[in-house]
Amino acid sequence: MASANLNIMIKAARKAGRSLVKDFREVENLQVSVKGAGDFVTRADREAERIIKEELRGARPNYGWVGEETGAEPGEDPTRRWIVDPLDGTTNFLHGLPHWGVSIALEHKGEIVAAVILDPAKDELFSAERGAGAFLNDSRLRVSGRRRLIESIFATGVPFGGRRDLPATLKDLARLMPQVAGVRRWGSAALDLAYVAAGRFDGYWERGIQPWDVAAGILLVKEAGGFVEAVEPNGSPLESGALIAANTQLFDGLAQIIRES
Repeated sequence: MASANLNIMIKAARKAGRSLVKDFREVENLQVSVKGAGDFVTRADREAERIIKEELRGARPNYGWVGEETGAEPGEDPTRRWIVDPLDGTTNFLHGLPHWGVSIALEHKGEIVAAVILDPAKDELFSAERGAGAFLNDSRLRVSGRRRLIESIFATGVPFGGRRDLPATLKDLARLMPQVAGVRRWGSAALDLAYVAAGRFDGYWERGIQPWDVAAGILLVKEAGGFVEAVEPNGSPLESGALIAANTQLFDGLAQIIRES
């Protein structure tokens, strides 16, 4: 049975997802503004965040908030905050590629305790609560059981628009790719982590990410039996801006390669 908070999160994600699907069908007519090189924000994105914020803060007005588009707002309860990416995979969305999602996490005293990632285009709802496991729709999730790098597929994000972390990522790829079955760059950190939790990817790493990109996915991977750490061993996976996730058998090998870069 899902908690009241998780049910609130699912309701908000589905409501935002319905709004996004309508705009996705009219993607060529979207009003688009440019936030930075290769980083677009759309009317659909802002409307989805408005819907989520209205639902979550309406139900839990004392919780804090941090959203990709509207930033951080403290709550009367300093121990809890929502962490929201209303449209992760904006560039895919703008190009008509059906791989994007809604990501909502609840943080309590610095730990993610509930998570929802909704992929509206595929009707896949990933959810987790701390200590209660991870699920895809109604099915329990487990990370993959692969043990050898050469048999495994990993996901990452490749920096765009001249970002300064591109050289480090290229070094990562040069070291990792000869030792694995493949690397995928699908354009949504939230779904990358959800796919690790589901055993579709064997692991994931990325540099230059924001807390709202990965907050929900971190809990999904952990509750599905995987490991998540910051690239810097003593850093916070949520706040460090660079993380590694994988099943227990592959984590050390992946981490060693990425950290050597």
